[in-house]
Amino acid sequence: MAWKKHDQKALRKKVFEHLNQNISYKKNNILGLPGSYLDRKVFFKASFLKDAPFLTCMLENSNHIGCHTFDESEEVFSGTQKLEYELLKICAEEFLQATPRTWDGYLAPGGTEANIQAMWIFRNFFLQQGAKIDEIAIVHSQDTHYSVYKAADLLNVDNICIKTDDVTKQINLVDLLEKIENAQLHNKKFFIFILNMGTTMFGSIDDIDEIRGVLDALGDNCKVHVDAAFGGFIYPLTNPNNKLSFLDPQIHSFSMDAHKMLQAPYGTGIFLVRRPFMQYARTKQASYVHGEDYTICGSRSGANAVAVWMILNSYGPQDGKKFVRSLIQLTDYLCEQLTKLNIEYFRDPFMNVVSVPAHAISKQVAQKFFLVPDNHESPKWWKIVIMDHVTKVALSEFIDQL
Repeated sequence: MAWKKHDQKALRKKVFEHLNQNISYKKNNILGLPGSYLDRKVFFKASFLKDAPFLTCMLENSNHIGCHTFDESEEVFSGTQKLEYELLKICAEEFLQATPRTWDGYLAPGGTEANIQAMWIFRNFFLQQGAKIDEIAIVHSQDTHYSVYKAADLLNVDNICIKTDDVTKQINLVDLLEKIENAQLHNKKFFIFILNMGTTMFGSIDDIDEIRGVLDALGDNCKVHVDAAFGGFIYPLTNPNNKLSFLDPQIHSFSMDAHKMLQAPYGTGIFLVRRPFMQYARTKQASYVHGEDYTICGSRSGANAVAVWMILNSYGPQDGKKFVRSLIQLTDYLCEQLTKLNIEYFRDPFMNVVSVPAHAISKQVAQKFFLVPDNHESPKWWKIVIMDHVTKVALSEFIDQL
């Protein structure tokens, strides 16, 4: 098992050991890199940093450009790059059930880039298989994250939006079949499907079995990406029957967001993809980068990778499950109170998101508790998310206001 719990002393020791494997702007005569440690006029080194590995990594300012699941990568920061590989291994193999050495990935600036990275890779794959750009389409539900529209715009690929059921929030199979057939009549031959492990507004989980027939019919002309930016660090731990994993051969890639459920600093999205698809994002012109580059962002902070590694390994699997179960229990409590008040809501039982129709909550109450609307101009839903800072006392106050 790659994922184990470590005490704080062991975490500090390992991080500093790996940081010492990096080059140091202070200790080495570095003349060729266009980077340095953080500006000494603004940032300072204090005695407490010897017990603060993340802050030390921030000051040392390692660059994790490239893809560190490959054999070749930038050698000057190889120490902390190993920690990035370890955290990706936990995500791929422990959370998403991948077989060892069958995946690649990197720590991205966020789930938006990770989603776009997947669509970029699969578009390029289809193009290299002989597809024309106007023969490719991105297929997604109406509840899918807005990054799909960014990707369609950036990649010059059409997108097909599928309706979802008003009650279940599942993909409407009739609408899907009709729109795929219509797309094929209009010369679409290759499809990139986006499924959700936790939609942004509802926390709903797309049932891949419901659309299995469509995927089977499209065969190799279809690639599936799962946007698990919200649910990736909770749903696999709360639902033992999770179907959205690398165990399903029709799923090719995932995105996750450590800065949501994992409470990491912003800028810690995760992209994971089956081998050998990462090669379709290779930028050969990045020849000055050892191992070249396969990512959208290029340079990125090694300190963020260290932060995610530390969080995962400070919990381990048992404490990780215990933590997310506590959030589910608190979400259960909220739903019980809403039911007592005869207030309808949508919620997947394994998720910590509760969405309530806008007519059931006044705008004043929603604003007081900073609820998020599906549309700021004319909201139809308010979203409640049970995170680590949410207490039963705060929920009780909210219920009293209702």
